[in-house]
Amino acid sequence: MAPLKSLEKEYPLIDSNFQSFCASHAIFSVQDFLLHDIDALIALADNHCASQTLKQGIDQLLSIIDARHPPLLNGLQLLEDVQRNKHVLSTGCEGIDALLGGGLREGQLTELVGSSASGKTQACLLSASTVAKHKSSVIYLDTGNSFSPHRIARFVGQSSGYDSENQADHMLKKVLDRIICHSVFHIYQMLDVLHQLKINLRSEIVKSNQHVRLLIVDSISSLITPILGGSSPQGHALMISAGYLLKKLAHEHNIAVLVTNHVVRGEDGISKPALGESWKSVPHVRLLFSQDCGSNVCNISMLKHPSMASGRAASSTMFL
Repeated sequence: MAPLKSLEKEYPLIDSNFQSFCASHAIFSVQDFLLHDIDALIALADNHCASQTLKQGIDQLLSIIDARHPPLLNGLQLLEDVQRNKHVLSTGCEGIDALLGGGLREGQLTELVGSSASGKTQACLLSASTVAKHKSSVIYLDTGNSFSPHRIARFVGQSSGYDSENQADHMLKKVLDRIICHSVFHIYQMLDVLHQLKINLRSEIVKSNQHVRLLIVDSISSLITPILGGSSPQGHALMISAGYLLKKLAHEHNIAVLVTNHVVRGEDGISKPALGESWKSVPHVRLLFSQDCGSNVCNISMLKHPSMASGRAASSTMFL
């Protein structure tokens, strides 16, 4: 297989420092890397002065390998995997669930696109509270201090149906206990959290023996946009690595991944999803959120879905 040095030009994270680190452990090629104990290599990187950069290089190399050597599955195997493992999770919003054919699909990455205050965060919080109410854990990566326990409390209160205040409070505590929130403010911090999540899931370390079924990143664009500027390709490489890691977690551990993205104005003056053409292929599903001025109704339209050609409704609404 290819020597690591041959990857340096296309993938800046596989630089001379990363290659030297690998060489010190007798890793000179992709084949050497695959034969090595990856978890042991990560532990060695943790003790290095440049641990963060080295772990990013490891994630980058794993993403390259995954992209070039996808698992070989026939149609029957894919169908069986969907039927047995890839369930649908309700978002708590009937309109969104109808658009998605029942809700968020485990094993898939769903992206909510829209301008500020268009309802994306509300959909994330509602989805988190709905999944947590059904005794499953949610990992919530908050990149802009938008996670609100008070809004979670409002959603739980609206749908609890309990007569006594004590019962409602007990349910709220259960729901909040199942939502594990991490504040992340740069891409490297997010990659560290995702890597630790991958280790925990492999080791079956789940809080209170609850199954993690939903991973939310609100918002992915606020982490990636700052690193895309300039002529260096490193930002692009990190973006692709983050996308592959999220999809890998979704597929291997049957998790629904939900991310938010903002919009930018194109050359024709029409708003479009941020992060460019390279990111466009990452989400399995893409929903566009918009809101008319002065209205409390969020309009939701389908931009991308594996079943868009099946006649499924392409638009819906949600009250803010």
